[in-house]
Amino acid sequence: MENNQENKNKKEINRRDLLKGMATVPVVGAFAFGIWRKKQLDHYRSHKLSQELNMSSVAPGEAKKVWDGEPLRLGIIGYGGRGEHLLRGAGFAHPDVIQSWKDSAAENSTDRRYNDYMEQDDLNVVVNGICDLFDVRAERALLASSNTGREGANGSYGTPAKRYRDYRDLLQADDIDAVIIGTPDHWHTKIAIDAARAGKHVYVEKGLTRTLEEVYAIRDEVKKAGITFQLGHQGRQTESYIKAAEAIEKNLLGDINLIEVCTNRNSTNGAWVYNIDERGTEETIDWKTFEEPCEEKHPFSPERFFRWRCWWDYGTGLSGDLLTHEYDAVNQIVRMGIPETAMSSGGVYYYEKPDHYVNEVREVPDVWNAVFEYPKKNFSLLYSATLASNRNRGKVIMGHDGYMELGNNLSVYADRESTRYKDKIQSGLIDPNTPIYSYIPGRKDVDAVATATEKYFAGRGLLYTYRGGKRVDTTHLHVAEWIQAIRENSQPSCNIDEAFEEGITSAMATIAYKENRKVTWDGEKEEIS
Repeated sequence: MENNQENKNKKEINRRDLLKGMATVPVVGAFAFGIWRKKQLDHYRSHKLSQELNMSSVAPGEAKKVWDGEPLRLGIIGYGGRGEHLLRGAGFAHPDVIQSWKDSAAENSTDRRYNDYMEQDDLNVVVNGICDLFDVRAERALLASSNTGREGANGSYGTPAKRYRDYRDLLQADDIDAVIIGTPDHWHTKIAIDAARAGKHVYVEKGLTRTLEEVYAIRDEVKKAGITFQLGHQGRQTESYIKAAEAIEKNLLGDINLIEVCTNRNSTNGAWVYNIDERGTEETIDWKTFEEPCEEKHPFSPERFFRWRCWWDYGTGLSGDLLTHEYDAVNQIVRMGIPETAMSSGGVYYYEKPDHYVNEVREVPDVWNAVFEYPKKNFSLLYSATLASNRNRGKVIMGHDGYMELGNNLSVYADRESTRYKDKIQSGLIDPNTPIYSYIPGRKDVDAVATATEKYFAGRGLLYTYRGGKRVDTTHLHVAEWIQAIRENSQPSCNIDEAFEEGITSAMATIAYKENRKVTWDGEKEEIS
């Protein structure tokens, strides 16, 4: 009896399982049909949205490679941290740097710095002149200038450039066509003007000048000489910025009303409290020449020499340095030019601590804010910075119909109260919480960088970008663009007119901070009050 009942129970269970399984067939079919319908709807929505936005699907192409003819003959004046990168962008890296990249790549396959550099275009240039006030850096630059084969340690090098103790002698040399100026800011104007008068083309690192008066002087002399001038904003080559400019041109955001940009860094290096090279002595540094442009002379100070950005005598701190990165990025995207008014505030709130300095305390702020008004364009530009916090904040451009978040990548969102996108939001075609347009450069393992400062600049698209899907150093592209413009007698992207706009804007903010007042620009008279 028990066996018969057990068999009956098994039959009932099997029957129930069969019926249950059969019942799931139309459900699975409906589920699959639902997925298919969703894909079709997503495709339709994507197509309709693409038609609405009309953004091109083509990434910026590769840089032109017309490097025929006689080599362009370069001189470099100032071979500090930035000067070394500029010469590397021209194709001349110090062997120790290349060797460190090779060693790192051998240990970490995602580190592509050596491979990227070896694939960098040969710009058909030679380095014939070196000038630096620190003997150690000058010797380092000479070895880099001889590294024509891009060799690492123990490589075979060519003939080094000639070292000049005085930049004026370098400018008078017949075998120099163009100069790269990587000095501290207080020397930019004097050297650039002398170079223009000598008929040399000029690439000068940002910030353009230290004072308002110098902005006018350098602009006038460059235009008078007719040379090819490039200000050192390698962000001009950043792929996401180029696409952002297209989005603005096609009015994806509607009327812009507010732009917020920022700088957040939290390290001694990021605050310009650089290491002091123990080899820097009165015997190895030409201190008298370093201080030549200064109204007030100071006793020999390695601290001031290596950390010059911390004092008004040599630079403008956040205004001329880090603000200019953000301003230039927005200016190339929005084309807003010089503001009508500027106000700024801040102070030395963290690095006033005595343990950060040896003998002197910094003067320039480590927390700083600036407001630039553009009433004729109906928007304001806000800049804020702290050099004692790493909280990530990006560039945001806000309009009535949408807003743009910008860094190494680009995202555009529709505003939920948009007029342009109202119907599409109500119909469900657009979700205000999801980007209506995103641009992510084709990249993989791009952030294999060594230091916090490198990561900061990489995140802002200021170390690498892409051309034809290939990762490229933005400094190399910017130097290459300048060299191409020299050969074609054309204007590069950050020419003297662009530099003038930045120089005036930065000077307005510096004056506003120092004098604790609102500064106004008269565009017709080219005067501030």
